[in-house]
Amino acid sequence: MEIEHLYRLFSEHQTVTTDSRDCPEGSIFFALKGESFDGNRFAETALQKGCSHAVIDEPEYARDERYIVTDNALATLKQLARHHRRQFDIPVIGITGTNGKTTTKELVAAVLSKKYKVLYTEGNFNNDIGVPKTLLRLRKEHEIAVIEMGASHPGDIKTLVETVEPDYGLITNVGKAHLQGFGSFEGVVRTKGELYDFMRHRNGSKVFIDAANRHLAGISGGLDLIKYACEPMDGLYVEGEVTSCAPLLCFRWRGGEGGWHEVETHLIGTYNLCNMLAAASIGLYFGVGDDAVSDALAGYIPSNNRSQLETTEHNRLIVDAYNANPTSMAAAIKNFSDMQVSRKMAILGDMRELGDSSEEEHQKVADMLEHAGIDTVWLVGEEFGKTRCAFRKFADAEEVKAELRKNMPEDHYILIKGSNGMKLYQLPELL
Repeated sequence: MEIEHLYRLFSEHQTVTTDSRDCPEGSIFFALKGESFDGNRFAETALQKGCSHAVIDEPEYARDERYIVTDNALATLKQLARHHRRQFDIPVIGITGTNGKTTTKELVAAVLSKKYKVLYTEGNFNNDIGVPKTLLRLRKEHEIAVIEMGASHPGDIKTLVETVEPDYGLITNVGKAHLQGFGSFEGVVRTKGELYDFMRHRNGSKVFIDAANRHLAGISGGLDLIKYACEPMDGLYVEGEVTSCAPLLCFRWRGGEGGWHEVETHLIGTYNLCNMLAAASIGLYFGVGDDAVSDALAGYIPSNNRSQLETTEHNRLIVDAYNANPTSMAAAIKNFSDMQVSRKMAILGDMRELGDSSEEEHQKVADMLEHAGIDTVWLVGEEFGKTRCAFRKFADAEEVKAELRKNMPEDHYILIKGSNGMKLYQLPELL
């Protein structure tokens, strides 16, 4: 069907759903498919529960005029989102990267919210379903949009940017993650670089870039760059440096040749400085005042097990258990090693989706830990179980929990990091 007709239907209620258990009155249901489900089977239920129409891609499920048959329901959802996005003449900022993209997106939104009504990606809904659903939340009151885009295979970012059509772009960094899907680190760089490829052909577009990142610098030719860095360099729009991290990050920053601004954050990790500077750069570019930028950065409190510091009755926890890859794991260990605190303990879980590189990358982490000065190290998972090291090993989070119930650490700083599937996020309640 023509997207204009579907858009007229959408305009009546401006709500879509992909879940037949959540069907607001008048919404449009999109029958998406996955490895273990077929949304076409639930289209009738969605209509019974309140949806006005159901977009399906298997004609045999159509019963009446409320069923809209397309070749591909997901492709139609993306087309609808792009059409809706084109109705708004506002700046759209696209953010991707291997590490830090969700934190950076939230920092950027916090800074811009000091001056604008901002639409931004909720949580980590950054895939080919979450991105179009985010765009379809655009309303006339919004003045700027910040859209996070994730990828696990080549071509993922290309598909997403063609839906989002960002005017401004930011790649936080490129690192070793999802190697099973990308095939190699070079595959990661090429895929993240698909954002830059789009921006080169977007009239008037600008890219915010960590000028000290050699991988990003190497693929940024032909772009209009706004540069920031965690070290002194020529031509920077924003620069900054860490002043302390014991354990919360404190830093100072300045725009151009302006004065320095001191910020005490609620984030763990010196590796978050570049995320802070990215948000400061975007804020300054869009006219947010220096003091407002600093207030927003200082006021941001992390959630979702990302760079969080938790104080319990027994210990102080550094919880970074949402995700892990070789790059982020190395950064977390280095930061923990550098922290000037006593009685350090690390509980680290397997890094998933590394393919043929998994054994090598887990061994590198184990080797790094040998020289990190951490008093106690527990390694969790099958991949860490294969490493050659003297650290204590556990099969899974359940084994760790059983040990914690018998032997509770007291008065420790404890780093908890691993891929989400390792379920180490269950540990803080026991510590």
